[in-house]
Amino acid sequence: MKMLETIDLIVGHEKKAIVEGINLEILPGQLIALLGPNGAGKSTILKSFSALLVPLNGAIHIQGEDLSHIKRKNLSKILAVVLTDRLNAGLLRAFDVVAMGRYPHTGFLGGLSVQDKEIVSECLRIVNAEILAQRYFNELSDGEKQKILLARALAQEPEMIILDEPTTYLDIRHKLEIMSILKRFSREKGITVIFSLHEIDLALKSCDKAILVKDGKIVDYGLPEKVGNNKAVLDLYDINSAGYNAFMGTIEISNNREPSVFVVGGAGKATGIYRTLTRNNIGFCTGILHENDVDCHVAETIGVVTVKEKPFQNIGLKAYREALNLIKESSLMVDAGFPIAETNSLNRKLVLEALQNGQRVCTIRDEKENRQLYGDWSDKMIYCHTAVEILPLCS
Repeated sequence: MKMLETIDLIVGHEKKAIVEGINLEILPGQLIALLGPNGAGKSTILKSFSALLVPLNGAIHIQGEDLSHIKRKNLSKILAVVLTDRLNAGLLRAFDVVAMGRYPHTGFLGGLSVQDKEIVSECLRIVNAEILAQRYFNELSDGEKQKILLARALAQEPEMIILDEPTTYLDIRHKLEIMSILKRFSREKGITVIFSLHEIDLALKSCDKAILVKDGKIVDYGLPEKVGNNKAVLDLYDINSAGYNAFMGTIEISNNREPSVFVVGGAGKATGIYRTLTRNNIGFCTGILHENDVDCHVAETIGVVTVKEKPFQNIGLKAYREALNLIKESSLMVDAGFPIAETNSLNRKLVLEALQNGQRVCTIRDEKENRQLYGDWSDKMIYCHTAVEILPLCS
């Protein structure tokens, strides 16, 4: 059975449509990310799914039943909601806030049974918050509050949880912890989780499916690796000053400067150098990189000229000559300290030839390693320990 289905749904406020033509099918146990720019209507969609807003048109079905026909108490046993609105819990302790999630299952007076209290304690354990149980909710940090609200949602024993920006105001540790908890809800307990998130890389790495919202409509819905490709993400957020790499899930600032530096990279050794040069408005080109190399992914996302070779193949003469021509036009070569194997041995030859041609060559390697690789020519190299030390050499 479908957990949630929408049919020609139109959502909005006071008869003003925000998002139209919403046709979705969401299955039990799926982790669904709702993505889009600010003002796209993500919160409006989630509030409509939660019965907090009445749809302007169309229908929302939960487990095959029209949402508008489900009684509130019955709905609270199926659906839990965590919105961005701050909860003012007065003098309630964290345990009491989580216990609020048991009210759909308690009697008329709302008293907690021994079993209810055990469930509350278990939910606190699941979100790694047992130590917070007796602390006042209003005295907790934002990350701690968010874990308590997740525990409250879990205490409802719902079949679906809806969350609007659950990682807002949180540091990176708490963001990752919250997403890990949501994945556990979905995987271990079979709970459908629908959430919106600003951090698109984190969302796409976590979800089973992604819904992309822009310009008043759903522009795509499907597997994250399908809908979260480079162009789709850039178009979704109207990004023109950066690149997005779907394979790595990273956003890199674009570098459109005229290249004056050639960086010889590989195995991720040059990524920090690329980013340092870009932050300091220094143009560069790079190579020779195998297409499956981390440095290659980052360089292409930054948007610089990249000399490439096919994965697992020895670097060929065509790529070598292309790189050599770029090096001759550069004022500085940087040896990023790439590991040398048979497949990229021509990169070592690139560095040596630049030295022999009297070009300035900067290196991240130590003197002993350079002596082994380049012999007496290593005496001509400029030694740097960090990417920042390269910057004065680029002028």
